[in-house]
Amino acid sequence: MKLSIIIVNYNVKYFLEQALLSVRNAIRHIDAEIFVVDNNSVDDSCRMVAQKFPSVKLIQNKSNPGFSIANNQAIQQSKGEYVLLLNPDTVVEEDTFEKCITFMNTHLDVGGLGVKMIDGSGRFLPESKRGFPSPFVAFCKTFGLSRLFPKSRIFGRYHLGFLDKNQTQEVDVLAGAFMMLRKSVLDEIGLLDESFFMYGEDIDLSYRIAKAGYKNYYFADTTIIHYKGESTKKGSLNYVKVFYNAMIIFARKHFVGEKAKLFILMLHAAIYFRAFITLTGSFTKRIYLPLIDALLILVGLFILKDFWATIYYDEPDYYQSAYLWFNFTLYITIWLSAIYFNGGYDEKYNIRRLVRGVLMGSLLLAAVYGFLNLQYRPSRALIIMGAVWTLFSTICARMFLHFFQFKNFNLGKKEQANLVIVGSEKESDRVMNLLVQARVDTNLIGTVSPQGIEDSKKYLSSLEQLDEVVHIYKINEIIFCSKNIPAQNIMQWMTRLGTNLDYKIVPEESLSIIGSSSKNTAGELYTIDIRFRIADYMSRRNKRMLDFILSVIFILLFLPFFIIVKNKVGFAGNIYQVLFGKKSWVGYILTNNSSNKKKVVENLPNIKPGVLSPWDALKLDQLNDHTIDRLNFLYAKDYEVSNDFEIIWKGIRSLGNSI
Repeated sequence: MKLSIIIVNYNVKYFLEQALLSVRNAIRHIDAEIFVVDNNSVDDSCRMVAQKFPSVKLIQNKSNPGFSIANNQAIQQSKGEYVLLLNPDTVVEEDTFEKCITFMNTHLDVGGLGVKMIDGSGRFLPESKRGFPSPFVAFCKTFGLSRLFPKSRIFGRYHLGFLDKNQTQEVDVLAGAFMMLRKSVLDEIGLLDESFFMYGEDIDLSYRIAKAGYKNYYFADTTIIHYKGESTKKGSLNYVKVFYNAMIIFARKHFVGEKAKLFILMLHAAIYFRAFITLTGSFTKRIYLPLIDALLILVGLFILKDFWATIYYDEPDYYQSAYLWFNFTLYITIWLSAIYFNGGYDEKYNIRRLVRGVLMGSLLLAAVYGFLNLQYRPSRALIIMGAVWTLFSTICARMFLHFFQFKNFNLGKKEQANLVIVGSEKESDRVMNLLVQARVDTNLIGTVSPQGIEDSKKYLSSLEQLDEVVHIYKINEIIFCSKNIPAQNIMQWMTRLGTNLDYKIVPEESLSIIGSSSKNTAGELYTIDIRFRIADYMSRRNKRMLDFILSVIFILLFLPFFIIVKNKVGFAGNIYQVLFGKKSWVGYILTNNSSNKKKVVENLPNIKPGVLSPWDALKLDQLNDHTIDRLNFLYAKDYEVSNDFEIIWKGIRSLGNSI
């Protein structure tokens, strides 16, 4: 057997499907086998592989042992002369494997081969070719010198930016997304080092290949798409920790003496530096808009205070500053909190959420105002005027930010993309049906024929004139039908048209349309999958806040609730567990299996076990399994905080239930 292809998958089912389709097309003339090692995905990846790709050798792990272990599992079973480690978020050209094998057959000193990679927008990925991370090279990368001077032979050695990306040449390090390895070399130097959970294993393997006297090559005569950011999400604190810890493992393994100490010390410094940058960036991103709102509201309240004191009381100094600082802080906190819990900061240009938050905050403030001591109740007029000012100023702030970002004032209105579909009439109709079912709002300009035009009424042009279509109709987004267009042609057009367009690919017979506008962002994925509202960040946050607030209320009013609830001891225990996040007041309906243990709810987003469930709101003694599954499904799909309120209210006497 000539080639063994190994793909390690973790919860990227749709990208894996597209990768396997492209691989299947690329091995038509090669004696090859395909392995998929799944690291305990929960997105039905294994079922998809078994149903759509029965010839693939599927290895299903019951846990996530990491990238190195998973690859080694398949390598040990492989029979190919060459072994290819391939990421699931990739697309290969139809002749990629043939070209790579031909090159390695004629260059017997090559131990490992990487290829030119582009991201989902057609942009070249610099990690296609890398240098070894010596202490100085790592220093330049960590502190941004390699980014400032990418083509420098001194500072740009991490990505070898001074080497021509269109020329095949020897490099130090291969990218783990595509590593074609000679099996005989692996037998000689050993498999992937399982000390690396994720990241660093490609550097370690490349280093060992070079130490054994073989060469690592960057092969520029073929291109693959790597939707970088899909199989591993970057930019998080966990990524920083895992990546640099992998570098520390590499340094301890291959460097000795002062060089090793210096490298490890620098890597530890890099961890803290990068963690600080990541945390600062994340905090700034979250806090800047609430901070702007708070400052605007505060300035407005002080102006309104002086205005009202002069107009109504004819005394500019009527309001005492000591009291106002307390009141204004309270007002701003309540308004901003209400905006936050209504999702006004999750979707910053959603005016509906903003208005709802300000109105709810004003109502809450009016209720709280009556409970304040007389000296802290200066005037209801300030609350009313403050609410109007808050609404006006926050909307204006968003209009300014929106104009600064998009150069228009169309708040909350996502501009329709001018879309063209490249494919046959049949595939184009299928794509449009997928877009309709996925509720994607687009402005379809028309279809471009993958070949010659037989009917000018059906097609805008042939594929050869795609650049003219893009220019004439001001196209923003292109969807390629992979059934009609070779992957090689798709990549050529992505490179030719540039990175200002959004490119997507619809795999043959797939229910997904996949794309990514940036290597650092999650891919844009249109599917007809059901969206579970309970999985949304805002829903989870609000559910947790409801649990916390109710727990505090139950503590403050423990005596009356203690009288109402049936199981007193259980109620006290549940308050403690919900308060500290071990339980939720409402969860799924759980049933007992044959072992008399609670059955875990499958195929639904994970949530904390609940004291109550939708069953408690029905007052029924028995439900069959089908009804239970349906109730859980609807609870997850249509989740609202108000649903939890209703369930808790109707099942209030059962708040002492044990799970």
